[in-house]
Amino acid sequence: MIRYLAEIYKNDMKSSGEDLLSAIVPLMKLLSLTVIGLVLAHPKTQIIPKATFKLLSKLVFALFLPCLILTELGESITFDSIGQWWFIPVNVLVSTLVGCLLGFLVVIICHPPPEYKRFTIIMTAFGNTGNLCLAIVGSVCHTSNSPFGPHCHSRGVAYVSFAQWVAVILVYTLVYHMMEPPMEFYEVCEEGTEIEEQRPTNDISRPLLVEAEWPGMEEKETEHSKTPFIARTFNSISICSATTFPDLDIDGETGESSHKSIRCLAEPRVVRKIRIVAEQTPIQHILQPPTIASLLAIIIGMVPQLKSFVFGYDAPLSFITDSLEILAGAMVPSVMLILGGMLAEGPNDSKLGLRTTIGVIVARLLVLPLLGIGIVTLASKLNFLVPGDAMYRFVLLLQYTTPSAILLGAIASLRNYAVSEASALLFWQHVFALFSLSLYIVIYSKLLPHM
Repeated sequence: MIRYLAEIYKNDMKSSGEDLLSAIVPLMKLLSLTVIGLVLAHPKTQIIPKATFKLLSKLVFALFLPCLILTELGESITFDSIGQWWFIPVNVLVSTLVGCLLGFLVVIICHPPPEYKRFTIIMTAFGNTGNLCLAIVGSVCHTSNSPFGPHCHSRGVAYVSFAQWVAVILVYTLVYHMMEPPMEFYEVCEEGTEIEEQRPTNDISRPLLVEAEWPGMEEKETEHSKTPFIARTFNSISICSATTFPDLDIDGETGESSHKSIRCLAEPRVVRKIRIVAEQTPIQHILQPPTIASLLAIIIGMVPQLKSFVFGYDAPLSFITDSLEILAGAMVPSVMLILGGMLAEGPNDSKLGLRTTIGVIVARLLVLPLLGIGIVTLASKLNFLVPGDAMYRFVLLLQYTTPSAILLGAIASLRNYAVSEASALLFWQHVFALFSLSLYIVIYSKLLPHM
């Protein structure tokens, strides 16, 4: 009897060790690629110059990532699967909302400088739901004993890609406006003068962080991108300055109407100001190569005749999809090399404060994943998820586990708000994410069979 119990205990320990190893090894692969990128881009070695990494990031954005999305999402998605996958984009919204609440708690507890309160909430709320999730899924599935079964990689990439368009819309609408410079801390000039931005003639001097995930951000700069446009626009309701905002006055306003109370004019002025702010929202930039590839993949996948013409061994255009798959294979290593190059630049000076930095890291990397486990478990109990699909649940959990999106650094540069603070916070988050991701991937591997 004692020998029998000892054998069971030995087998359990062996099984636990194998589970732990299977959870850690995929992340170690990504860590190895990141270290290689760090060594290649380190300022002391400069084996590969920063310009090369910038070009590589543009290749990922314009070629490798769209190819991966088109080949995997287009082949996996169908008209019926869209109805089954509806919780994936909803989960992005839920994770963002919960992250905002956590960010608000960080502001209350850690007391960041007043000009960085919105920044603290944003950095806690918006995680990397794109490239890093794709890299983790690709590494987890690149094993002989993957716990997610056959077609692990194609399903995982399809799930992640299906969520990307929601994150991009949020970034170019909500995040773009929340990251505008605070009005009370903005340098006010005399009327009729403008601040001329001294921009480098060569983008080599720009941090790799700015273009690490969404290159060409500086080309999306609008007239009011570096100014507190919303605050100035809506503050004019009470100021009614015709000299500062002549285009906001209501046409046909006479001297008699000028004596009317502000209350009578408030509603039409607010409506017009909302329209002006909406016109300054760069939502047209959402249609970039990854988003276009996602839409194209969804259209192809929803039409069976078109799908059979593009995907499959006997498809007339199979040689094109095979070529795209070869290009897509370069996406994961390229992303991790770029991440290593970004970390090689080191953290910038930050005025955010050590307490707030630690608060954001703890909230984003430790507390939010715990809440995510509860939310995904509840959704599974309510039958919102695809039954029996562990990869589906794993992707949902990853949306709560990753560090803040690198794209936030590019938005900070675009809005000229908390650029150094974003760089420093992203650096430290990705350093500590190596440990938090390892911890939670092990936890997920234990919980997924019971969800």
